[in-house]
Amino acid sequence: MRLLLIRHGQTPANVRGELDTGRPGPGLTPLGRAQAAAIPAALAGQPIDAIFASTLVRTQQTAAPLARARGLRVTTLDGVHEVEAGDREKASDDDSYRVYLETCMAWGLGERERMMPGATDGRAFFARFDASIAQVSASGADVAAVVSHSAAMRVWIAGTARNIEPVFTARQELDNTSMVVLDGSPAEGWSLIEWRGEPLGGDVLADDAAEDPTGESIDEALA
Repeated sequence: MRLLLIRHGQTPANVRGELDTGRPGPGLTPLGRAQAAAIPAALAGQPIDAIFASTLVRTQQTAAPLARARGLRVTTLDGVHEVEAGDREKASDDDSYRVYLETCMAWGLGERERMMPGATDGRAFFARFDASIAQVSASGADVAAVVSHSAAMRVWIAGTARNIEPVFTARQELDNTSMVVLDGSPAEGWSLIEWRGEPLGGDVLADDAAEDPTGESIDEALA
């Protein structure tokens, strides 16, 4: 099957640079709503059989315009929410960014026993994300759109895609409403087909002034 992993639209926390990973989380900014509204036209030529989103408000709001345009309902997945920031929740300082991002990428590089301070380890993250992707696969869709979150997408792809080096995902931008395309299945594995790091509606919908560390390449965020 083909998996379209789409990051949610911009939130106030993205603008402020906060690690805001709790539930239900913030909704979209006006720009975030414009980013979400641009997705149906950007994907007009792409067949989509099913649409999924995380439990958080921002992914539900991002998925809604595409669902309306396609006449599909949004199915909620319990396991594709953002990597929990734990002790660094709501933080916006460089040290917190470093702890959070370095822990995330350690998981993607295979150190799954490493703990996010005050939260979970990489084994728990992969277990819940894999379970939700298995649910997507079991839906019977040939092409499924899944609206998720930047750090979660980076980590899962780094630890799962068989045709790239895990560090590849740390070196890419992943702006709000950007998309990563994979082909495969839980049984056969996944291959990365496309990494579209800019908003699906184009660079005109990017916000270069936003303090969004998880949207930058991690190399830049930690510089």
